[in-house]
Amino acid sequence: MLKVMIAEDLAVIRSGLVKVLEGAFGITVVAQVGRGDEAVRAALAATPDVAVLDINMPGGDGLAVAGDLRVQVPSCRTLLLTALDRPGLVRRAQEVGAAGFLLKSATAEEFLEAVRVVASGGRIIDPALAAAARESGVCPLAKRELEVLRCARTGASAAEIGADLFLGVGTVRNLLSAAKAKLRARTLLDAVRIAERNGWI
Repeated sequence: MLKVMIAEDLAVIRSGLVKVLEGAFGITVVAQVGRGDEAVRAALAATPDVAVLDINMPGGDGLAVAGDLRVQVPSCRTLLLTALDRPGLVRRAQEVGAAGFLLKSATAEEFLEAVRVVASGGRIIDPALAAAARESGVCPLAKRELEVLRCARTGASAAEIGADLFLGVGTVRNLLSAAKAKLRARTLLDAVRIAERNGWI
């Protein structure tokens, strides 16, 4: 029996995914949670073969959870779900070791197939996301530039970002300026929007 855990904050979507899985032969849902910070604990207790993770959840996004599961529950493979067709998310999903990446617009049959592929050791990426990722190219920002931009989108000041990342205020300002220049953004807000739109942060 294939054991699956669902981590999705929207109850109506979570119950729909559970219904699809429970209606399939040879699959059982062993855990379901609505927050990212509940997912690893649930996986440690239920030992699922596959964790289906929503990208955007309170308490920790699906990308962070996938990375944590890779370390703490290495036998559990992850399938990420998103409503956002941002090509940069594919690269980030691969970096954290996710085995699958699917848009929420997928059919029930496509979802079940993705779960089975991931469980069998394979990898699957939604065709629309894969095509968009190929067309969008590589993120032009360095790791530190992405980190400061990610912090900046919360409205944090240069001093707060520096404290969080153990960087000097001048270094933070230089990194933010470099990010704006590389993204050809007029303002920091524009830079954040460009990076978000492409799924880089």
